[in-house]
Amino acid sequence: MIATIVMIVIVILLIALYAGLYNGLVQLRTHAQESWSQIDVQLQRRNDLIPNLVSTVKGYSKYEASTLEKVTQLRSQLENIPDSDRAQKMAVSNELTGTLQSLFAVAENYPDLKASTQYQSLMEELSNTENKIAYSRQLYNSTVANLDAKIQSFPSNIIAKIHHFKQMDYLQVPKESKSVSKVSFDD
Repeated sequence: MIATIVMIVIVILLIALYAGLYNGLVQLRTHAQESWSQIDVQLQRRNDLIPNLVSTVKGYSKYEASTLEKVTQLRSQLENIPDSDRAQKMAVSNELTGTLQSLFAVAENYPDLKASTQYQSLMEELSNTENKIAYSRQLYNSTVANLDAKIQSFPSNIIAKIHHFKQMDYLQVPKESKSVSKVSFDD
């Protein structure tokens, strides 16, 4: 009788352990998917701001058509990338970020544009959105790290293998962002 009770308790504990490990993996995967969704939301927010920025800059600068066309083209390209192609989406997003920085630099040549309240407001919104994208990328990578660690750790790795949990890829920093900027105070 005692042996039967001990066996039942062991079976119940094993089932609880299994369920806990499985649910932990599901929870981490869901957090990773949700953090990717936050990146997507911020990318869409930036895409929604770009047409207003482009039209504002167009009104002040007639000579920067190629930069404006590049921003518009990248925005359109980003919208047409399927959600499942995260690597391509982030690559185009990184290129768009660089092109927007070029656009901001171009605006420095137009004092009237820089003084425009509409331009300043759009710049502030874009800057805030870029910060949110950066934060969301950090959150995503942290969440993916937690999921990947759990997938690789014993005994949850057994449950992960049984239920086909896969490691997720980190978002990488573009190579050009890693290069050190050269600063010179010589005139």
